[in-house]
Amino acid sequence: MKILVTGGSGLLGQYLNISLSKKNEILTLYHSNAGNCTRHNFVRGNIIDEKFTRGVFESFQPQIVIHTAAITNPILNGQYNLEDYERVNVTATELIAQQCENFKSKLIYTSTDLVYSGNEGSMLKEDALLQPISVYAETKLKGETKIKETFDNYLILRTALLFGFGLNHSRSFFDRMFDSLSQNIPINLFIDQFRTPLSLIEAARMISEIVELDIKSETINFAGLNRIDRFELGELLCETAGYNKNLLNKISMKEIPNYPQVKDVSLNTDKLQSFGIKSKSIEESLMEIISERRKS
Repeated sequence: MKILVTGGSGLLGQYLNISLSKKNEILTLYHSNAGNCTRHNFVRGNIIDEKFTRGVFESFQPQIVIHTAAITNPILNGQYNLEDYERVNVTATELIAQQCENFKSKLIYTSTDLVYSGNEGSMLKEDALLQPISVYAETKLKGETKIKETFDNYLILRTALLFGFGLNHSRSFFDRMFDSLSQNIPINLFIDQFRTPLSLIEAARMISEIVELDIKSETINFAGLNRIDRFELGELLCETAGYNKNLLNKISMKEIPNYPQVKDVSLNTDKLQSFGIKSKSIEESLMEIISERRKS
């Protein structure tokens, strides 16, 4: 298939480039850092620019578009303002959806588990209360709405916390945690936020399976199997890689200035599994991540 990937140099995008290119013809887009995009068929540009985006669709004629490009920081830190989030996460998403409608492309949109209320219990289903409390989550939910208002040939993947090693310039909390532990440096990890983390390797593999399915107009929780906090994830990493658990310090989200207080957005993935898509356990994923790291 012909698959267009936006955010191709991002944390997930670079893994998608590798996974999807094995069986498909891909075109991957990036805006600033190239990452591994230049190892594939790529175009550099700004998806906010309607002329650029329309030109990409006209020339490539994608059958499927995987839209991962977004501003993802949950905290306003001065790098981006509210208008930036709106332009990238909402306006650009609507533009992508419109082009998908025009060119009869299916859209797979990576949203976030943070659109849910964090106070409604655990292992949330897709019909759980939506109550985003960060500008990131708010604008991702607006993006979902724009897609649904535009056409029906879409899949919305409400994506859990992704973990694993960032490729090239991209970095995640997992990189920081691993680097600290490998250098015997203490690391602070939350004990009061629960999610169902999914490894980057697994996320790319599962999306590569999803593109082959004939489903549309669905919103699906896209997550791992285990409800866990970051401290527990750190403990599992120590067990897997042989690091010192005494380096792990328990902290609360409340100790992080301006951090959105989302207590529990662990996700029920029965719907995802009903389509034949299932992730490995978090222990299996960690073993795979560490094994791949040691090979490189």
